[in-house]
Amino acid sequence: MRADDMIPLGRTGLTVSRLGLGLASLGGLFTPVSDEDAAATVERAWDLGVRLFDTAPVYGYGRSEFRTGLALRPRPRDAYVLCTKVGRLIEPDGTDTQDIWADPPPGVGPRLDYTRQAVRRSLEDSLTRLGLDRVDVLHIHDPDLNYPVALAEAYQALADLRAAGVIRAVSLGVNHADVAARFLREAPAPGPDCVLLAGRYTLLDQTGLAELLPLCARQGVAVFAAGVFQAGLLAEPRSGAAYGYPNVPAALLERVRAVRAVCAEHHVPPLAAAIQFAFGHPAVAAVLVGARTPDEVTANAELLAHPVPAGLWRSLKAAGLLPAEAPVPAG
Repeated sequence: MRADDMIPLGRTGLTVSRLGLGLASLGGLFTPVSDEDAAATVERAWDLGVRLFDTAPVYGYGRSEFRTGLALRPRPRDAYVLCTKVGRLIEPDGTDTQDIWADPPPGVGPRLDYTRQAVRRSLEDSLTRLGLDRVDVLHIHDPDLNYPVALAEAYQALADLRAAGVIRAVSLGVNHADVAARFLREAPAPGPDCVLLAGRYTLLDQTGLAELLPLCARQGVAVFAAGVFQAGLLAEPRSGAAYGYPNVPAALLERVRAVRAVCAEHHVPPLAAAIQFAFGHPAVAAVLVGARTPDEVTANAELLAHPVPAGLWRSLKAAGLLPAEAPVPAG
C-alpha cells in the first residue's frame, strides 16, 4: 500500500489518501517544533501524496491550526480533506490546560464547551486560525468529557452544519471505543459519518474490534485509525519512558517484546506491521500518523509500503497476540 492510494471516505462523498497526517506534533506535542520544520513536514507529506490532514484547536492551543493553514493555503482547496475538532474553545486564561504541549502560546488555554453556540464559535475560530474558508470534517473531540451535552447539542449543531453544506462530514474524535459505539447508537439519524479512533485498534489494543468497528461497518461509518504506534512503545519498549506511558505495566512490556520477536522472525519492522494492521478491517478508511519532521513523514510512507507477508499475521494469532477473529490485510 502507498501513502497516495486514495479511497472514498464512507458515505461522505469525500476521497482521502490512505495515509493521513496527524498534526498534533506540529502544535508542539511533548517537543517544540519550529515554524520551518512544521512547514517542511506538511510539504513532504504533500509531495508523497498525502491528502488527509487532521488538526484540532487544542493542539498547541491554536498553533497547529495556524501552521496547518499556512502550509495548506497555497494548495488547491478541493485537492485535500481537512479535519479539525470542536469541544474546546481557546481563550485568554482558559483553565483546561494540558501538560503535554511543550511551548504553547502564553496567556491562552482551552475551555471545554460542547454547547451549540460554542460549536459554531469553535468553527469560526478555527477558520480564522487556518485562514481557510472551510473544513471538510468536524470531530466532536473527547465527547466523554461531557457526554450528554456533546450528544444533545454538539452533534445537533454539526448535523445542522452538514445539512447546510458548511461541512461535509460529522465525526467523533475518541480514545474510548465504547464511548463511540454508544454515541453511534444514540445519535439521531443519520448520525456521525466518521470516527477517529485513537489507540484502540492497534497491534497492542484491539478494544475497537468487539463492538465499535462492526457497528461502523454496518452503518457505513468510516474509521480513521490513529495512535497505531502506541506513543512509540512498539518502536522503543522501555521500563517507563515512552510518551504517554509513564509507568508501563510489565505485562504490556512483555507483549511488546513478543510482538517485536514475531516481527523479527518475519523480517518485518514492527512499525510496518503496526501501520498496516488496521487496514485489515473494512471499516478503516485511513490511518493517521503524526510527524514533526519531513524525514518522519518519509519513514511513515516507507513503513506503509513495506511488504508484510500473510505469515506474520498468522504467527501473531498463533502466539495469542492477535484475536483469531481479527481481520488482517491481504499478504
